[in-house]
Amino acid sequence: MEELPGGAAGSGARLSLVGREAELDQISRLVTAGRTSSRALLLLGEAGTGKTSLLSAAVEVARGLGTDVLISEGCEGETDQSFAALHQLLLSLRADLAGLPPHLREALETAFGVIPATRPTDSMLLRIAVLTLLADVSRRRPLLLIVDDVQFFDRDSLDVLSFVMRRLAAEPVTVLLAARGLTPPEGIVTGLPVLVLGPLDSGAAARLLEVQPQAPTGRARLDVLEQAAGNPLAIIELSRAFRGGTAYGLPGSGLSQTLRIQEMFAAQLRSLPAATQRLVLYAAAASDHTELGIIMKAAGAGADLDLWAPAEDAGLIALAGDRVAFRHPLVRTASYQGAPMHQRQQAHTDLAAALADQPALRAWHLAAAAVGPDESVAAALEESAEAVELRSGFFAAARALERAAEVSPSEADRARRYAKAVRAASNAGDTSWVRELYAKVAALTQDADVLGVAASGASMALCLYGNQREAFHVLSSALESEPPPAPRTALVLASILPAVAIHSGLPEVRLFMAAVEGGLEIVDDSDSPFPELARIETCDALRAVVRASADPVAEAALLLQRTRQADAVDAAAGITDITRLSAIAGIAWLADESDVCVESFRRTYAMLRAYGSIALAATTLAPMTTALIDTGRWSEADEQLAEISTLAVVHNMRALETEATALRVTLQALRGRSADGAAATDLNWNRVDLEENRATQVWLLRAAATAATAAGDFEGAYRHLRQLFDDDSAPLHYFLSPRSVADLATAAHRTGRHQDVAPIVAAVREAVGPDPTTRMTLLLHHAEALVGEAKNTEQHFRLAVVNPAAEQWPLARAQARLHYAQWLRRRRRPLDARALLAAALETFNRLGADGLADEARAELRASGVAMASDTPDPLSALTAQEQQIVRMAARGLSNREIGEQLLLSPRTIGSHLYRVYPKLGVSSRHQLRDFFDDL
Repeated sequence: MEELPGGAAGSGARLSLVGREAELDQISRLVTAGRTSSRALLLLGEAGTGKTSLLSAAVEVARGLGTDVLISEGCEGETDQSFAALHQLLLSLRADLAGLPPHLREALETAFGVIPATRPTDSMLLRIAVLTLLADVSRRRPLLLIVDDVQFFDRDSLDVLSFVMRRLAAEPVTVLLAARGLTPPEGIVTGLPVLVLGPLDSGAAARLLEVQPQAPTGRARLDVLEQAAGNPLAIIELSRAFRGGTAYGLPGSGLSQTLRIQEMFAAQLRSLPAATQRLVLYAAAASDHTELGIIMKAAGAGADLDLWAPAEDAGLIALAGDRVAFRHPLVRTASYQGAPMHQRQQAHTDLAAALADQPALRAWHLAAAAVGPDESVAAALEESAEAVELRSGFFAAARALERAAEVSPSEADRARRYAKAVRAASNAGDTSWVRELYAKVAALTQDADVLGVAASGASMALCLYGNQREAFHVLSSALESEPPPAPRTALVLASILPAVAIHSGLPEVRLFMAAVEGGLEIVDDSDSPFPELARIETCDALRAVVRASADPVAEAALLLQRTRQADAVDAAAGITDITRLSAIAGIAWLADESDVCVESFRRTYAMLRAYGSIALAATTLAPMTTALIDTGRWSEADEQLAEISTLAVVHNMRALETEATALRVTLQALRGRSADGAAATDLNWNRVDLEENRATQVWLLRAAATAATAAGDFEGAYRHLRQLFDDDSAPLHYFLSPRSVADLATAAHRTGRHQDVAPIVAAVREAVGPDPTTRMTLLLHHAEALVGEAKNTEQHFRLAVVNPAAEQWPLARAQARLHYAQWLRRRRRPLDARALLAAALETFNRLGADGLADEARAELRASGVAMASDTPDPLSALTAQEQQIVRMAARGLSNREIGEQLLLSPRTIGSHLYRVYPKLGVSSRHQLRDFFDDL
């Protein structure tokens, strides 16, 4: 069977289906269940979505289980050959024909041409013969029937197969069918469960591209992802085309054609009438949003829509309203790359003429038609980029600016436009592309302002990619040796230093920030290339971030009071207000004002999603998620982590991806879902250089420690947390390490290492100064209660739990209450402990911290409080499958809906429910909700 994207025949195929993990799991369960009873599933999807790869994986699963596999693939050239597909399916069962009654064996052998037909074959006799053969064989060994490209089956074979599938019931025969398109092909048995394969999501598409040999980088990486539109085959083929040589020019940066694309589509395109081929070429050269009328006008086709009919009939394009849609991304590539260069140039020239009232598109077509430097084309592209950037099209703007630089006759203009492209590409979130562009700027000019513009984009991208030392070198070089004359350029460069400082944790970055901040000027500059600094208030906020990041202890709280003007930012704010609000959120995070931080970041991200600046959002995603976890907004943190993971994978931000994994493991462990410590195995300690990404290292250490604690491995938890401080009690990270002081003290208390950690607690108290934030005050009281002098234990516990402001951090407060109550109970004061334990238990239950809730519940029980959970859970008497069915029924799912998810018949689901009703003491479906608190 031919292999499609995401899988390969043989060992390991199932593990390489990138982005199809859920579908693979469903199919694997179906194949396993099919060893005891009949199962069937129809896979639907456009060409290249991975249907055949999933079928190949199913074959591997089946053979691993000892199931026999029969395979048939529809062939377009055999659709008129009677029983061709059925013969292919049953070919390996020739030896089993001998066990059939003579009349049934004769019917099969006659249909397959093994023996000559002496009389007309009884069609019903043939159907019964196939059904009997499959039933007999399946009684000796389970069977899996793989039926690919059903749309090309001859109708006779399809009729027999449908008949057999309707009558296979108790036999261990599984049938997996696949067909091209989004609706079942004509003639297939009705009522089959259907699994539709759509495009891969952006994260899975990026992961698939990343595993390709010599995967493209820079602009080509996002070009491939954009042009493939989530189609796995397109990703594979376009990546292969890139390896064979890139040919840019097509809007969307079409890549060179490959032999396989030619085999799939070029022959069909060449068979079209010349006028139709011309129209398809002009549609391929146009953007996806170009109106049908404009394409026809440019091609000189008038208004004759009949000219499109041959391409529509061939399934290559579709006309929808006033747009032309290609049925597959590779059709567009094949049409464009298959045309001679002079025809492509003429198409772009004609389209530019037809788009006189759309300057952005016109500029691109002029550029595609250009054969050398042309200032008018470069100026048009630069102007279009500015307009596109205002609409948040950073990737398109960067591409336009890069092309503008390429066609600029002057070196100075070329460098200036490349520098602007660096900024736009950084906002688009493409690190490797940024580095390429920055190198071009540095090779072209020594102009400090131009280099400063480029350095701002390059350093931000390097920071996101985890290259903190290189980012710092770019920034310090631009600010120190020959600072940019333009004040706002210097301010933008300095405003990137806080991101480098936080992510790196390197002391030299903080020292440099402190030195630079004093020399920053805030002046009006209408000619600044930085639209985000159009207002003085934003400039002030960015300068405040620099000061707060350099010295959070002394500056953050005061600076937050001065800069917090969130009420002035509305939903229609532009990039200058978004930048200011992001700065306020960052200062709030450093000032330990977690609620303010969350609310400000929420508004920032809502606006950034509309605006589209990835870079501005990416550097703050991990801090935002930690604030969500700390303030008990765990469901929102889940959503944030999913967004971070997708963003990181798509844009190859390894440090951010590692941080997202660490925070996800932390959250899972807090929920008690890593009781066996397995969650910690998800952590990748070698993805980035941790020495220059200390924030990432802290989050990894905290994740490993939290997972170890959830698994009861307190020694492991202590070992990880102890690495947050060196032998002299100096923090690994100047801001993050101190905020783990209570967790470290807890681990030390559990392992009897009070004396080892007491100096660290003292060092942290000294470092935060005489007026620490409320959060640090509470954490230090909690830590000192656990590892400090015994005579002061209760005083510190009280101070850790009594402050109402502690509700801002519900988990930390509940943990302090739990530890205080444990201390009280062990001093024979159970009555004093009960209120604290009840409050802690309520918080743990509300948050979903199941492991901590169990611990608090056990302490309450030990203090003499009868717990409702002491009553046996009626659900515990059910099997795992029965519990799953009951939960789904309690959620309101019908028997059919439950059956579709569990791959069981509605009748089987009904039987299960009627058997469990007496066990639960209920008589109807609606009473099942009473057994669940989390529906």
